[in-house]
Order: sequence, then C-alpha cells, then structure tokens
Amino acid sequence: MNRMLFWLTPLFLSAHLTNAQAPEPVFNYDEAKVGTYKLPNPLTSNTGKPVKTRADWENRRAELIQLFAENVYGQTPKQTIKLRFQTTAVDSSALNGLAIRKMVSIFFVDYPQVPSIDVLLYLPKSKKVAPVFLGLNFCGNHCVTTEADIPLSTRWMISGAVGEAAVNNRNGEPRATEKFRGMQARRWPIEMIIKRGYALATAYYGDIEPDHPQGWRSGIRSVLGDTTKADNWGAIGAWGWGMSRILDYLQTEPRIDSKRVITIGHSRIGKAAVWAGAQDDRFAAVISNESGEGGAALSRRWYGETVERINTSFPHWFCGRYKTYNKNVANLPVDQHELLALIAPRPLYVASANDDQWSDPKGEFLGAVNAEPVYRLYGKTGLGTATFPALNQSVGQTVRYHDRTGKHDVTDYDWEQYLRFADELVR
Repeated sequence: MNRMLFWLTPLFLSAHLTNAQAPEPVFNYDEAKVGTYKLPNPLTSNTGKPVKTRADWENRRAELIQLFAENVYGQTPKQTIKLRFQTTAVDSSALNGLAIRKMVSIFFVDYPQVPSIDVLLYLPKSKKVAPVFLGLNFCGNHCVTTEADIPLSTRWMISGAVGEAAVNNRNGEPRATEKFRGMQARRWPIEMIIKRGYALATAYYGDIEPDHPQGWRSGIRSVLGDTTKADNWGAIGAWGWGMSRILDYLQTEPRIDSKRVITIGHSRIGKAAVWAGAQDDRFAAVISNESGEGGAALSRRWYGETVERINTSFPHWFCGRYKTYNKNVANLPVDQHELLALIAPRPLYVASANDDQWSDPKGEFLGAVNAEPVYRLYGKTGLGTATFPALNQSVGQTVRYHDRTGKHDVTDYDWEQYLRFADELVR
C-alpha cells in the first residue's frame, strides 16, 4: 500500500483531504463484489473496423496512444529537445572492484532553468557491451547504494521518505539528510545485476518533476506543454518522458548495448515505465512492478485503488480529463490491457504482491491476459494462460507474470525473475 514514499493507508489519505474534495469512497477487497464490466477490444479501431493484420495494428496502435494521451496521461510534447551530457565522475573500481561507476548529468540546452537529470550508471567490467536496466528511484541516487562518495541530492525530497524525515532548507523545502544514504539499496541489488552481465542506470524521479501538485513549476512541464488544456501531460507522463531522455544518453555510451535497454519501474514509476515503453519502441522490454491503478491493473475492476481515489490523492499525476471519469469509468475509451498491448511484440513483465491488494494483483494479471490477442498478431504467445498462478510462481512466455508473497516493494525474488526474463528474451 506504499502510495507515497512512506506508507499511507486509505484512512490516512482521507484525513488529509480538504473539505472541498470528495468524501472517501468505499474500498472493495472482495472478489465477489467486483461485479461485471466490459473491456474495450484492442483489436477494434475507433471506427469499429476489426484489426486483423500487423499493418492494421500499427494504425490501431497510433489510435490507442492518442486515446491514452487525451484521456489518461496527457499529451507528451513532440518537439525535439537539445540535450547536453556531462560526465561528472568516474570510478573504475566501484563496488570493491566489481564495476565501473559513472555519474552523468543531462542538461536541457534551451531551458537552463530546468534542473538536470543526474544519472547514476553501473557497468560490468567486461569488454563486451552490456544490456542495461533503466529505472527511476524515489529518493535520490544516494539512496540506492551505501557508497559514501555518491553526493546527496540537493533537490526537493518528500518528507518522511523511507521512514526518515527530510530537513527543510532555508526556503522551507525538504531536503535529504545523510540518513537517506542506502535506505532503498535493498530494492537495487546492484552487485547481483552486474554479476549477471547487466548494467544499471538510475536517476531520481524528482529531478524530472517533484512529486506534488505544484511540482510542475520547477520541472520540465514548466517549459513544455500547455497547462491550460485538459489533456496536458501529468507528472507520470513527465517521468516517462525523462526515461526516454536517459535512453538518449545511453545510446551514446560505448559500453551499453543501446538495443537492449529494459525499462523498469515500481508503483507510480511502474506506471511511468509502461507509458514510456508504449510510446518509445527503442525500449527492448518493459517491467511493471506493482504499478496498480493507472498502470497494469484494469481500471474497470472495482477492487483496491480506483480512478477516483488516485485522482483525488494525486491530482498531478494524470491529465485533467482523466478526472471526468472518476465516477464514470465505464465510459473511459481505453483500459489498461490496451496500454500493455502497446508493448507488443516486445517482452513485458507484470508483477504483483499478495499483500498489496491496493494494487489489485488479479487486475494486473488480467491486464496482461487481455493483451494476448495483440501478441498473437505477431506470432507470439503472451502469457499463454488465463489461470491465476500460485504464489511465487512465474508464468508466461513473451509476457510474464508473478504474484509473490509480501508487501508493496521490490525484492530479490522480483529481481531474480526479471534477470531470468532478460536472459531468455532480451539478450
């Protein structure tokens, strides 16, 4: 139920709503009460024409991206952005000699007022080019490792992140303290990843946009997009866009196999990772770790978090038009299985956790199940099953799924499955 960086229950969230906001809706965790719903068919065009060929699907794919942009995530700006990459540090013997570590800043040439995206990259020492996992982190690059020479982020930080209170600066903005160092290192098993022959690239999602309703004022959305429009992109769109900008950098890195970049995200960043992968087919594969509502879980299922709840709690994540479906989800022209289908024919992994019912594990599974017809157009088997698996059992082929024991988190078990998935389908 980790829907901020610290753990918030629906009751806690309700207590922090303003009087002008809607009252707390009833939450459903009873499968018998989910009710019936009808999913839109990804293989039916906007005009009702059936999609029968790959060429038909490419046209339908463009329609679906536009529908998600107009109604859920907002329009991603199309203009080319001039970037400058600056390497700020290199350690050729990081992690006790196991890896090469680079720190690289991505600057927006035409928008110097927008903060840089500071990338932390770990590379195997092998002379071969390496495939890479690319994911954003929640509390700064200093948070993914205990290495003392990673500088603390000086950017906005959620107070209370990972159980530690950020210290306010002279402007009253929360900033990281030394207690944050390595606090989420268990979510990033860097040595395991490096030993398997993969690189790891990460950056703080707050570099792209601080995660609060006014965060756009200091992020990339302050200079790109039209904030007056109902389909202006939200924070999730901005974070996904930022992943593609990191990919732009990785394509210049000689030690990286730029055709084997796997985007991965947990929770809200899982939503951003799937939306990034849907729009940018340079990503070789996509991994959604407990992305829940607005990610892999079906919106039309009344279970756990709902469209209304997520729009009330996090009004800055999606476009304004998405809120018009709060009490009318059945009229939403898309659902999340169609988002997952946009990854086809590339490999996709969707993962859940049994104690994270807020994210609706079965809804995430069904999102993957219902992407199957599009994978079949490409002669591929997606999940290949509609039977919900036992706990801690990875199932599927080009599309994989597991529901592990435990809470809303990223664990070594998850990474073991992702590495096996990458070994079999990406390398």
